[in-house]
Amino acid sequence: MIAQCRSLATLAPRWMPRDAPPEAEDWFLDLEDPKLGRVRLTGRLRHEAGSSVLLVVVHGIGGCAEAGYAHKAAGAAARAGISCLRINQRGCDRRGEDFYHAGLSADLGRVLAAPELARYDSILLQGYSLGGHVVLRYATGVDVGQIDPRVGGVAAICAPLDLALCNQAIDSPRLWPYRRYVLGNLMQIYSAVAKRQEVAVLVAEAGKIRTLREWDHRIVAPRWGFASAADYYRKASVAPHLGSITVPALLVVAQRDPMVPKRTLLPILEGTTHSLSVSWIEKGGHVTFPANFHLGVKAPAGLEAQTLGWLSTRGPSSSRFPGEASP
Repeated sequence: MIAQCRSLATLAPRWMPRDAPPEAEDWFLDLEDPKLGRVRLTGRLRHEAGSSVLLVVVHGIGGCAEAGYAHKAAGAAARAGISCLRINQRGCDRRGEDFYHAGLSADLGRVLAAPELARYDSILLQGYSLGGHVVLRYATGVDVGQIDPRVGGVAAICAPLDLALCNQAIDSPRLWPYRRYVLGNLMQIYSAVAKRQEVAVLVAEAGKIRTLREWDHRIVAPRWGFASAADYYRKASVAPHLGSITVPALLVVAQRDPMVPKRTLLPILEGTTHSLSVSWIEKGGHVTFPANFHLGVKAPAGLEAQTLGWLSTRGPSSSRFPGEASP
């Protein structure tokens, strides 16, 4: 019952009125996919006059560039005089181009190499939930060989590190509200794709899937050439590659996050040599934190302002583990 309450508390902000984001222009990038041919990525770009710094915001599973947290990140960037690009990962604009997977950081590399972004001298990456996994994986360079030298730091908010462990937690009976919410969004994306191209599983059949593991096994794995969900998790998880991150990287985690439980993170963080600065926050849910959130950097209170402050200064962050006081 407690876990269900935490899950509902995490979901509740997604149904509340959202802050209007700063004005931004439609942005798109066409790329070539070896299986599908041309695939278009989209997003919203706001260029601040005189800004040579760009914040790139990556949404979570089933989300999009219009997620409430993406709006907040864009607002924090605008107040700091920093340009911002909120991207839609493949298919997340619901236009049916394709659908992505958790290890597809090569797409992020293509985004950063887009001609329209050449004007920026410095790039900061911020990802939420599964988007946090994507930005961390990009920062390892495992999919792109070498990350863009302009990337000055990455921040991952409530990001899973081991996909198998995290999905096992989400698929537990207690977390059915969140799982139903996520699968509903994934079905929207998949249904749009099915209207444009042949898919491995008929939409009506896909709609009967009730766990993320089954979704990954039947939907994601065939599209992306993985043998199974287990093969996908093993090959796409960032956990084995954390030691390869060479830029300042921040991981913000809620101690009571029901979707990415601390038990799925601690074995990895304690057993791996890595350069992540990890902040465990006492209060908060999955990508939801109190208004007085603070990392101890000289910036206004609040998640987005504080993480942007951390990224902008590229300064060290106190690494804390459960049981230690939050700043």
